[in-house]
Amino acid sequence: MEEAYLELGKKILNEGIEKSDRTGTGTKSIFGYQMRFDLQQGFPLLTTKRVPFSLIKSELLWFIKGNTNIKYLLENNNHIWDEWAFERYVKSEEYHGPDMTDFGRRCLSDADFNEIYQKEIAEFCQKIISDSNFSKKYGELGNIYGAQWRRWHTSTGETIDQLKQVIDMIKTVPDSRRLIVSAWNPEDIPNMALPPCHTMFQFYVSDGKLSCQLYQRSGDVFLGVPFNIASYALLTHLVAHETGLEVGEFVHTLGDAHLYSNHYDQMKCQLSRDVRDMPTIKLNPERNSIFDFEMADIILQNYNPHKGIKAPIAV
Repeated sequence: MEEAYLELGKKILNEGIEKSDRTGTGTKSIFGYQMRFDLQQGFPLLTTKRVPFSLIKSELLWFIKGNTNIKYLLENNNHIWDEWAFERYVKSEEYHGPDMTDFGRRCLSDADFNEIYQKEIAEFCQKIISDSNFSKKYGELGNIYGAQWRRWHTSTGETIDQLKQVIDMIKTVPDSRRLIVSAWNPEDIPNMALPPCHTMFQFYVSDGKLSCQLYQRSGDVFLGVPFNIASYALLTHLVAHETGLEVGEFVHTLGDAHLYSNHYDQMKCQLSRDVRDMPTIKLNPERNSIFDFEMADIILQNYNPHKGIKAPIAV
């Protein structure tokens, strides 16, 4: 299964079009690509580099709970959304520290600045955890995934719990072609720290198995896409568990699939490695609802990857 992802990385390196991007980093990009993962064959967590499953678990549970504040993530030692919250803070009138303009790229080329940045963001994260008022103001990322999945705002002032609704439909009308959850709400885009990259997903039931297809408008292939593959595969496992189904396929459809220019060497390193056996997932059988799951209820088994490959994040 992992070969599908590696083929994508190879294709972008060899055939990708050079494009500018929002972050100013530069990318190689292709448009319109699809990968398929048979979840009966194992759990698609990459083995050609270590991918931290605990971060995938806590982020997905964060989405499922409808949470949009990074405090929950920080309490679970998950820092993958820190930069977006921090960027909002340093652009506010309340921030009076060192100049953090373009901190993402400056950290890579200026060791002295990186030391200052690490100190500032560590203090920021600690304050999010310890100061509830500060957390409410600067830990919030706007109506991102969790809010759209669980509290989609309607024109009449009501909310729709899309995730609960689609699970109920899987149980009652499994052949429906409307088993869809959308995170792309045009009205809320301006107020989000990062507009949804994985914009919508659809479930499909056949032969007692649950499959899921994700449409992702934008995919950071080296850093982000491995997380997205594992996250939606895990979501499929959780929903299948609640609805009494086996898992089927995870189908990953990408719009703009890109490698950042400062990830090319890392991708080449990953492509040079051999693929190992896929791990498996074990879920707590005592949990009957996806909304009751906690970190300890999801166990990754037999994961034996190559060592991780570090790469900078583009903010």
